[in-house]
Amino acid sequence: MTPPRLILASASPRRAELLRQCGVEFKIAPAGAREMEEDHLSAGETARINAYRKARAAARKHPDAVVLGVDTVVALGAALFGKPATLGEAEQMLLTLQGKTHRVLSGVCLLCWRTRRQKIFYEETAVTFRPLTRGQIRRYHALVNPLDKAGAYGIQEKGEMLVEAIAGSLTNVIGLPLERLAAELAAFGLRLP
Repeated sequence: MTPPRLILASASPRRAELLRQCGVEFKIAPAGAREMEEDHLSAGETARINAYRKARAAARKHPDAVVLGVDTVVALGAALFGKPATLGEAEQMLLTLQGKTHRVLSGVCLLCWRTRRQKIFYEETAVTFRPLTRGQIRRYHALVNPLDKAGAYGIQEKGEMLVEAIAGSLTNVIGLPLERLAAELAAFGLRLP
């Protein structure tokens, strides 16, 4: 019996690259599901709900595949930081996060429509930023486009300019917690090489 194929319901080049580095065979089929952010939901709930919405939208089109939906949010206390709409908003995000420890949460949903199997979880990593000036933030944003990144930064792109320390999964901060994902994929009959 051949294992089901894997569909990544995301247009994120970072997630696709992480899966490629693991040697996983997959197809990309962005779901186009609208991400939600409700004040009454925790960061973990928001990430899991959005991951499920993405996986569900793609699974309907690929009912025999295992669909992987992911959503990453940055949280400082109860405040959530998604993708900034403007460079000004990106700068303000990093000014707020500078010198503090925030949480990066990636919600993950694995879903097979035909068999009605699903697994939803989230992974959390603590990231501590260095104290930063407005000038340092602008230099960082001159090198790295912040508009497609939750929290207005990418740890894999010049992250050393911002980050003092992390506690937890680095791949989670990049956008896909590979360590936990490997175990969950195995339960669906898919193995990371």
